[in-house]
Amino acid sequence: MAKIAFTAGRVAAFKCLTDKPQIFLWDVTAPGLGLRATPAGKPAYVFQGEFKQKSIRITIGSTSAWSIPQAQEKTRELQRLIDEGKDPRDLKRDAVVATTTKQAAAAAKVEADKVSALTVGEVWATYIEERRQFWGDLHFRDHMDKAKAGGLPSGRRGGGKHLTKPGPLAGLMPLRLKDLDQATIERWAAIEGKARPSSARLAWRLLTVFLTWCGEQPAYAGLLPAKNPAKTKKAREALGKAGTKSDVLQRGQLTAWFAVVQQIQNPVIAACLQMMLLTGARPGEVLALRWKDVNTQWKGISIRDKVDGTREIPATPYMLLLLSALPRRNEWVFPSHTSATGCLTEPNNPHTRACKAAGLEGLTLHGLRRSFKSLTEWLEVPVGVVAQIQGHKPSATAEKHYTVRPLELLRVHHEKIEAWILEQAGIVFDANALAGAIRVVAA
Repeated sequence: MAKIAFTAGRVAAFKCLTDKPQIFLWDVTAPGLGLRATPAGKPAYVFQGEFKQKSIRITIGSTSAWSIPQAQEKTRELQRLIDEGKDPRDLKRDAVVATTTKQAAAAAKVEADKVSALTVGEVWATYIEERRQFWGDLHFRDHMDKAKAGGLPSGRRGGGKHLTKPGPLAGLMPLRLKDLDQATIERWAAIEGKARPSSARLAWRLLTVFLTWCGEQPAYAGLLPAKNPAKTKKAREALGKAGTKSDVLQRGQLTAWFAVVQQIQNPVIAACLQMMLLTGARPGEVLALRWKDVNTQWKGISIRDKVDGTREIPATPYMLLLLSALPRRNEWVFPSHTSATGCLTEPNNPHTRACKAAGLEGLTLHGLRRSFKSLTEWLEVPVGVVAQIQGHKPSATAEKHYTVRPLELLRVHHEKIEAWILEQAGIVFDANALAGAIRVVAA
């Protein structure tokens, strides 16, 4: 092999002829140093030597990245390794692995720092997005409401320039998830437990489940202690226990309640409140009704149930009368112009005002559900029938596994309950005039 002294001009002028796959040029100053060129690529410095009686060749680098002195020094370094009985190729591979490992560690650190900086609100949003498909509308709304920042114009009638209040969990949302420890949650519980205990208890339950989910996710588990920081005796005691609710309509109060509710100027709200009482459904289940849930052919209503997903209840004559008078503005049975979702939100204020006018202070929307169950005690209605209409879990083995009540059988009992309640309230209407149809009323 002919050798020459490498100079900048010779290195720059070195090209590969197009009829050869590759050519070499060797340096006389540093034995083993060569230039390799191909028709398609740029020239590069290479080292060629002999290790354990076998020829080896290692690429040093391009002529644009390495100067001639640097390439010569690298060649001498590689030759010294061979003289010491070390394979330069192994060392090069080790160096590549070390560099790759270092880069991977650096990238992992960046990612870890990014995860470590995640706020409760950011992870809360991810949690809701992943779990949304398994929740009902009311449960989803609870997660949104309890964490909302507030500060928006109130949409309530008569709200004026008042702004919405932050949800109980709003103060925790800006914190880093890793900082959401036991002491922080206990301080939060002490404050919220005094200000709004009922709302805070629900928020605490949602937070507890959220943190359990975080502990099951590899990305977040390392940010939290092994024990759920929300599950502490101190936090539970600070929030207090929910009192036993006893607000319920008595038989003798039905006349007064129906009289004031039917006088509510908004017919949608008036119908909604009456349906809450006559179905015994949860307020959120009634508010979430869509027109597609009402089957006029078979006189049934499909309710989104938090226990079983959905349940079918009868569409009784008076309920059909209420529905026939409602405006069909959108998909919701109980629409609203002011609501962001297009459906009516919980009409607590109109109901409270109506109850005050009737001398029935303290009766809540959920109290109407309790009233339905309590009023059925006056009738010989099987307990399982009432539970099935209301969406309660069966309480006995026979109810769970052996009793199957079709819609028609429920209708017999439900119409009996409705007729008795209306009789006690002094309400008379012609059920035959409905002809089983719901008419569409223009908005």
